[in-house]
Amino acid sequence: MKIPIDPLILVPFVTGLFRLWVKTIRYEPHGDWENLLKMNKDGQPLVVSFWHGELFPVTGFAHKISQHYVAVVSQSKDGEIISQILERLGTKPVRGSSSRGGVKALLHAKRIMEKENRIAVFTVDGPRGPRHKPKDGVIFMAQRAGAKIIPIRAYPKTKKIFGSWDRFMLPMPFTRCPIYIGEPMDVTTEKLDKDVMAREKERLEKRMLELGANENE
Repeated sequence: MKIPIDPLILVPFVTGLFRLWVKTIRYEPHGDWENLLKMNKDGQPLVVSFWHGELFPVTGFAHKISQHYVAVVSQSKDGEIISQILERLGTKPVRGSSSRGGVKALLHAKRIMEKENRIAVFTVDGPRGPRHKPKDGVIFMAQRAGAKIIPIRAYPKTKKIFGSWDRFMLPMPFTRCPIYIGEPMDVTTEKLDKDVMAREKERLEKRMLELGANENE
């Protein structure tokens, strides 16, 4: 007789394991992350953007330097697990996705940014891809909030890459992990019609693909 185990029971254990795991990673930041935190402290709205496949190393680095974030998380069962882990790490999760409750969640996250001066974080090609193709949400939210977009990339030297659509990477303990923090990107104030949205997403995609590209050589 099989006894089903609710994965939510494991959230405290997984959160503790994550904290211990990222403490072993030797992050090597490239870019002015101290200025990023100063901009946030001074009231400049910020949206941090990164690829879904780099979720683990970027989240680990981000929580080493601050816990003052708000994140839009999928309404799926997996999203509930991620949501609870983020809460334990100090991030305020807002539930929604590109397919369900997306605009409502983005506007809720925007209000939290304004009220609590939190940095918004986005896996810009999630939750289902295509890989390395930004979705509309990050552009929409940045414009509505008057925020600058900060691209971030992670390049762990020793890692396990999974066969998922995003080629999710798990950094091995004690590995070196260069982190590249891009220059702030201002989003247009033009109406976000189809052509303008496509142009802004292409600008962000280009910046992110170029950020730290020499690490792949």
